[in-house]
Amino acid sequence: MSLDKVKDWVEALGLEAHPEGGFYKQTYVSGENITDNELSVSFDGKRKLYSSIYFLLTDENISHFHRLKSDELWYFHGGSSLTVHVITEAGKYEQHKLGLNLEEGERPQVLVPKNSIFGSSVDTPDSYALVGCMVSPGFEFKDFEMFSQAELMKKYPEHEKIIRKMAYEVLPDE
Repeated sequence: MSLDKVKDWVEALGLEAHPEGGFYKQTYVSGENITDNELSVSFDGKRKLYSSIYFLLTDENISHFHRLKSDELWYFHGGSSLTVHVITEAGKYEQHKLGLNLEEGERPQVLVPKNSIFGSSVDTPDSYALVGCMVSPGFEFKDFEMFSQAELMKKYPEHEKIIRKMAYEVLPDE
């Protein structure tokens, strides 16, 4: 991976460090709002109908396990493939490859259902992935929940290996 290439993407797209890991920039927010009266999830107040970001991850960092109250649809834009690691609401671990090598099981878009615990990683050495993420209802940091390894190990001890890889040992703000 050329660090210059990553630096170029960050600068050209105006990306900032994301609390879960990687870099991002919100690119669009719907002008329409929705309330939880129309949904099967409980929100405090209104949400934008949807929002979208660029997200850049390298093999040297990960998107740590977190959860949203909204569905998140991921789109592959460039670089190496990315693995989206998901613990479903039912407690099942799944992984989805986001990329363009269809013969290897990659797909150019991946859906992460609301209330799933998920994170992502670039598994190819010296590489990066540039993706887009669309969240509906729209993303709000107050609906964003991060987890420590200890929290997840209590609930999902059968997933210890992936939890140790994808969750913070101690949350950054603790």
